[in-house]
Amino acid sequence: MILTTTPSIEGKQISSYHGVVFGEVITGINFVKDFFAGVRNFVGGRSGSYEEELMKARDAALQELEQRAMEKGANAVVGIDIDYEVLGQNNGMLMVTASGTAVTVA
Repeated sequence: MILTTTPSIEGKQISSYHGVVFGEVITGINFVKDFFAGVRNFVGGRSGSYEEELMKARDAALQELEQRAMEKGANAVVGIDIDYEVLGQNNGMLMVTASGTAVTVA
């Protein structure tokens, strides 16, 4: 499966379109990570725990997008866009959404 943010794939021709596909993940950040991120925010620097959660959520959203494209008979997804949002009380939840167009390329 080819996943790309571009509208086409160099050297490949899109032979059919299967529609828009999505992958969504909503995850909570636990108290310990919140505490250490708050300390990091106070003293400066990067928050490794939040970065790790963000990477996991993004990878899961892309895997879900790929699975949904495969279910439609596609072998690629073009025009992928990834969005991030914080949700919930005190912004304690992270939502990652990946969307793109499922296609068959030859």
